[in-house]
Amino acid sequence: MSKVICGLAVSVDGFITGRNPGPGRGLGDGGALFDWYDSGDTPSRVFDGFHLTEPSARFFDELASRVGASLAGRTTYADSNDFAGGAPHPTAPLIVLSHEPFEPANERHTVVSTGIVDAVETARRAAAGKDVGLMGGVLVTEALKAGLVDELILHQVPILLGAGRRFFHELPQHIRLRIIEVVEAPDVTHLHYGVER
Repeated sequence: MSKVICGLAVSVDGFITGRNPGPGRGLGDGGALFDWYDSGDTPSRVFDGFHLTEPSARFFDELASRVGASLAGRTTYADSNDFAGGAPHPTAPLIVLSHEPFEPANERHTVVSTGIVDAVETARRAAAGKDVGLMGGVLVTEALKAGLVDELILHQVPILLGAGRRFFHELPQHIRLRIIEVVEAPDVTHLHYGVER
């Protein structure tokens, strides 16, 4: 059955971008959170151009191959220059949750403006039985609040950024997680959690 998952690179102090993110600067200053995409000699089977260490490639490709649709918030979409007319995943269509409707960059993008529940449902249909991958701290937090997230994956990079966009925002209550897997690599630790309901 299709699951709703989130896999984001995050600093030890909880940021998913560097300082000063914005349109055309989706990663903010630097980009150190994603150095592990090109720090090894094992090519990704899913993402062309990624060369990871062996443990990262194994973990990353297994998760990436599960994704049938991506769901991003409007800010992530704008900061990523509309993903240059493409999508964050090489084969999965992109759903964008926005408070205001707008014309998407291409036919692989679908805009939903009726809330997180409808956006996740639209992404599930687009995923055609595969998983939905969430992107963006506010969007992930809203999906957690609505009880829609099945798994959280933190690609924790050993860096303190000190500022940027936070992964998690305020939640109305505790959400318990169970550890599914922890994979250590030379420059990132992959923390895979299930969300308890």
